[in-house]
Amino acid sequence: MKIDDDFLKSILVDSGLILLEDFQSAQKHAKENKQTLYQTLIEKAIVSDEQLSKLIADEIGFPYVNLEKLKIDKSVLGIIPEIVAKKQKIIIFGRVKEGLKAAMANPDDLEIREFIERKTGEKVIPHFASENNILSVLKYYKREIKEEFEDIIGKSLEEFHKAESKAPQSLPIIKVVEFILSYGYDNRASDVHLEPYSQKTVLRYRIDGVLHDVLTLPEDIHDFLVARIKILSKLRTDEHQTAQDGHFFFQTSEGKVDVRVSVVPIEEGEKIVMRLLTERSRKFELEDLGFQKEDLEIFKRNIKKPWGMILATGPTGSGKTTTLYGILKILNTREINICTIEDPVEYDIEGINQIQVNPKTNLTFLDGLRAIIRQDPNIIMVGEIRDPETAQLAINAAMTGHLVLSTFHATDAATVLVRLIDMAVEPFLITSTANLVISQRLVRKICPRCIESIEVAVPDVAKMLSQNLIERLFKGKKVIRVFSGRGCSLCQKTGYLGRIGIFELLEMTDTIKELVMQKANAVQIKNKAQELGMTTMIEDGLKKVEEGITTLEEVLRAIKE
Repeated sequence: MKIDDDFLKSILVDSGLILLEDFQSAQKHAKENKQTLYQTLIEKAIVSDEQLSKLIADEIGFPYVNLEKLKIDKSVLGIIPEIVAKKQKIIIFGRVKEGLKAAMANPDDLEIREFIERKTGEKVIPHFASENNILSVLKYYKREIKEEFEDIIGKSLEEFHKAESKAPQSLPIIKVVEFILSYGYDNRASDVHLEPYSQKTVLRYRIDGVLHDVLTLPEDIHDFLVARIKILSKLRTDEHQTAQDGHFFFQTSEGKVDVRVSVVPIEEGEKIVMRLLTERSRKFELEDLGFQKEDLEIFKRNIKKPWGMILATGPTGSGKTTTLYGILKILNTREINICTIEDPVEYDIEGINQIQVNPKTNLTFLDGLRAIIRQDPNIIMVGEIRDPETAQLAINAAMTGHLVLSTFHATDAATVLVRLIDMAVEPFLITSTANLVISQRLVRKICPRCIESIEVAVPDVAKMLSQNLIERLFKGKKVIRVFSGRGCSLCQKTGYLGRIGIFELLEMTDTIKELVMQKANAVQIKNKAQELGMTTMIEDGLKKVEEGITTLEEVLRAIKE
């Protein structure tokens, strides 16, 4: 079975599902970026992976399966070794009376089907699944993380203690560092913490925004681990009393991972935090970020304006920069000049001029912004507005015909406008330049493999929400259906897998501008915006609870941050 351009055209364009110009645009993009057309259609969100897979399955006459929504028994999964599953793009996901149910990227492949039938003596029942779907569940082959760590790291440490020469360049220490990083990558960790205590070192991973203690390591290897990581990051190994920052790359089967390293001296030794910046986390399509349909229309309407300001607010780690990258990805064309000043530059985006803040050379947000304005930009992104001088300069840039994007620390969207006034920015300048303020948080998504629905009494929910919100959302219901994750090996028993944003979009309408001119407080601005139809973060979060995307507890945890 060959899924070529003509095949995809027949099921997408000839059927009227997408427009011919969208298909041709995707073809051109695929050729320029040396991708398959299938990959491009998914990446550009012209169709979803699941939607396209169902269409292909119907066309070729095989049943469709989404493996991520199944609980796969490891005894069945292990019928095919991982290396074969990865190479042949096949997963055994179930056993029935008639035989073995197999998800295949190419169900017509009789050779692999016959091989499995000879090996097992059971008939193979082929289903169609996309390559992306099959590759995404190869992680099911992994053992529980703690078991795997204790096995491999334990052997490496045993080698280390037996070795005559103990050094950060020794093979066992190299193996331990590589394994810590690779397991962090495999388990979707954004940060890896090595924290020294008086008689131990604790290894912690931040997965989906929450830190997990994973393993305790003996204290006598901590200094060697620190030295090894410093060597990789090109930091001073003889300096132990000052903070140091660096980075390095490590290779995985899916490509390079950029590791940003922070070393800080604490009472018990040097603590290391490594941030893993991976290609797979670069989901900059706005649809993937979690915007509701109505908010997405507001968003797209405002980013089309040729000048003005769009501000994103929220605590550290709430996805503000990713949202701004989503805007840049849409606007990034060869006809315009986009410049950014960031700290740090999290992802290199082709076609955009990105400047890294550097305190050692006095390259601050303010100085970087001044330099960018002299570079004939159309669009400017300032990583963060931290002080009145940067705020004034950014607003002046917006007034002189530039589209300015930036982040801002405030509790919600309305507070951003009030804080700008506190920074001595004149109200008329705010109303003349601000187009949109986005407030956001990240919530963990329920694991699709172990999701279950439960009924909850509204009075129990009422303890966590205001009465006004209860009346507006549940309209007299006594019982509501919500969802949660039981916990499984895929989600490391947490019940959550991945994250999504909850948002509050404050559009600068004439009514809101009048309130800003009157120097109204944040509560007054927020109440009026709600009257005009603004969806608050809590309301957006509760919609995602109803849709089975996240849990009520998770939304409340994020809102309180």
